[in-house]
Amino acid sequence: MKTYLKLILLFSITSPAFAQSEFKTKQLSFERVKTAYTEKWTNLQKELTQAGIKGVFKLYLAAYKSEGKLELWLQSGKEKTYKLFKTYNFCAHSGMLGPKIKEGDLQTPEGFYSINVFNPESKFHLSLGVDYPNEIDTQRSGQEKPGGDIYIHGNCVTVGCIPLTDEKIKEVYVLAVEAKNAGQLQIPVHVFPFKMTQQNLNKYLVQFPAQKAFWKNLQPGYAYFERRNVPPNIVMQKDKYLFK
Repeated sequence: MKTYLKLILLFSITSPAFAQSEFKTKQLSFERVKTAYTEKWTNLQKELTQAGIKGVFKLYLAAYKSEGKLELWLQSGKEKTYKLFKTYNFCAHSGMLGPKIKEGDLQTPEGFYSINVFNPESKFHLSLGVDYPNEIDTQRSGQEKPGGDIYIHGNCVTVGCIPLTDEKIKEVYVLAVEAKNAGQLQIPVHVFPFKMTQQNLNKYLVQFPAQKAFWKNLQPGYAYFERRNVPPNIVMQKDKYLFK
């Protein structure tokens, strides 16, 4: 019997569900996260119910540089597709349209990423790290250092990140913690130069013709989600994204 109980305890400690539950508990040990939950979670739960999001959910983030918008899409437990839950305005801008090339260029990256850091003690209030650079970014940078430390954060300043007000980052952070705590291993963050309709692409290529090949490679990823309301599976092959 003792051996059996030990096996149950070992399984519960090492299982993904236990690890995810521990993640939220650890996050709530930080004062800013606890405050964010106190101030935002009750109202967010009401909004989730009103939006038809029941129980646990997955999170997908889409950012549009020209429009200065960050969209939060959620997929509730049994649903096959994501639905738009909230849209936040960037509260500051840095650089211009086009991808980030090197450290210090003030550019916000463009491409397909995911959240890789939850920082509850950020100097920008709360922050969610974006896993830039990816393989394509590194290849594009060539001999230059591609840079890093790209975050979605508060404090309304930026040198290439995606900045929100402190009040808005509290909501985004809480929703991201909930998604990860429910078992979502990767939270996608897709950063586009603009809403990548053919009309917009033609419009912006007049001003930024050098980005034609790169943006035309991003466009199918944008179109995939627009058609299906599900993020594509993404493969990086040499200097191109492939979507499945």
